[in-house]
Amino acid sequence: MKLKFYIFLFLLSSAVFAQQKQIETSIDTTKNKIGAEFKLTLKTVVSSKSKVVFPKQKSFGALEVIQSYPIDTVKKNDTYELIKKYGLTQFDSGKYVIPSVTILIDKKPYFSDSIRVEVASVKVDTLQQKMYDIKDITADDNGIGDWWKYILALVIILGIGAFVYWFIKKRQQKKIEEEVYKTPIEKATSLLNNLEQKELWQKGEIKEYYSELTDIARNYIEEAIHIPAMESTTSELILAIRNASTKKKMALTPETVENLERVLRQADLVKFAKSKPLEFEITEDRNKIQKVILTLDNAIPTEVPDEEDQLLNEAQKQKQIKLQLLKKRNKRIAIAVGTVLFLIIATTGFFIATKGFKYVKDNVLGNASKELLEGEWVKSEYGNPGVVIETPQVLKRMDTQKVLPKETMALIKEMQLFTYGSMVDNFFVTVSTSKFKNPTDIDLAKALEGSLKVIESQGGQNIIVKQEDFQTSQGIQGVKGYGTMTILNPIDKTSTKAYYELLLFKQDQGLQQILIVHEEGDTYANDITTRILNSVELRKASN
Repeated sequence: MKLKFYIFLFLLSSAVFAQQKQIETSIDTTKNKIGAEFKLTLKTVVSSKSKVVFPKQKSFGALEVIQSYPIDTVKKNDTYELIKKYGLTQFDSGKYVIPSVTILIDKKPYFSDSIRVEVASVKVDTLQQKMYDIKDITADDNGIGDWWKYILALVIILGIGAFVYWFIKKRQQKKIEEEVYKTPIEKATSLLNNLEQKELWQKGEIKEYYSELTDIARNYIEEAIHIPAMESTTSELILAIRNASTKKKMALTPETVENLERVLRQADLVKFAKSKPLEFEITEDRNKIQKVILTLDNAIPTEVPDEEDQLLNEAQKQKQIKLQLLKKRNKRIAIAVGTVLFLIIATTGFFIATKGFKYVKDNVLGNASKELLEGEWVKSEYGNPGVVIETPQVLKRMDTQKVLPKETMALIKEMQLFTYGSMVDNFFVTVSTSKFKNPTDIDLAKALEGSLKVIESQGGQNIIVKQEDFQTSQGIQGVKGYGTMTILNPIDKTSTKAYYELLLFKQDQGLQQILIVHEEGDTYANDITTRILNSVELRKASN
């Protein structure tokens, strides 16, 4: 069936169309308000060979033409219905006559009907309708448009990216705190050195400095002496240390406990009473804490474990170290994966906001027409007389000899057909050439008409056709038919709105045709069509 469609594109209709050249005149309304639009419609039915010239006027009588709409062409059986519309208006109330105008059909004048219309004034009731002052001129925002949305989306994405960077950087700064230390004193000493490198109190962050300083001391006491120091108040902590020193027989001097208490109470004043110690006091407090921690560590009695307990403790420590390292690695992996996912989502969201969902879908999920457009194109010559054309894919030769009907064989000396895709695909291209046995005066308008009839028989419905002259880059004249139609898929019975362009050229006893069909609204397919048509070159017919 599909092959028959390709072949019948070459069959020319010889029917003579009896056409009615009467002009039908209509208007959407005969009464309107001042400044409103009257839509005048002129309609005629002609054959494909007829040339129709509608009037190009700035006014119809007393009514001004505010819009001259493009001519609509509808194919009906063997004739074409041409519809021309005009938008008319009048700014003075009254009764007017739209005069008869002249339409030329094959250079013969035909006349439309005159129509009476009425323009009514607008009633204004100043007693009930409030009156307002004239508003100031509003600044034109055409220069801004929707760019603020794109800028806002970009700022949000950059802000979130900066937050993620800061969060990761902060975790890296805390790396020392998360390291596995062999002993509590080693951890406390390392954290004290790290605190000094931050130079918090030099930057005016005294509260943060004392908070970290006392947390280091409390954390050491909790890990080394096993006192709940982090949850205890200053008084509770001092009392617990004194009790622990008695129970564990720790050699602590009263001065050591008093120094710890002074620093803790100083920190309480800084955090809760907004006290501001002097620089030398801050330095002394830091030295006191370091001395207290070292003194406490030396005062803790050491227990010599037996060899079996030592090996068990060492194994437990190694196991704990491995678990902590595994947790750290998993956290790093989670952060890296989360960052990558965030960047993917943020980038996708940015391009959706700036380019649109279709752009993202076409570039991520893929688009068949886009792949054709951006693929490697092929320039080749097809048929005789040859048609040189550039296409996204090589066109395949179709075997027409086996299915040509006898009546066609009697007329055609040679015919060649090359195609890519089909009418129900996303993109369809066909190039055909033919030579006739007997001298034939080829009428390109009838050839176009015959091709459209075949398209109708193969599932094309509601065909809208526009016809114009076409000229190749070498100056060869031809005819182009283009427009839209609905294609019915014979398999699943679905319909698709399609756009088509059909080029026809004639030479001595020969006919060359190029047909392109694709889904309407496909911007990539539009670009493919333009590139194909711009590449068309024709060879001279040879006997």
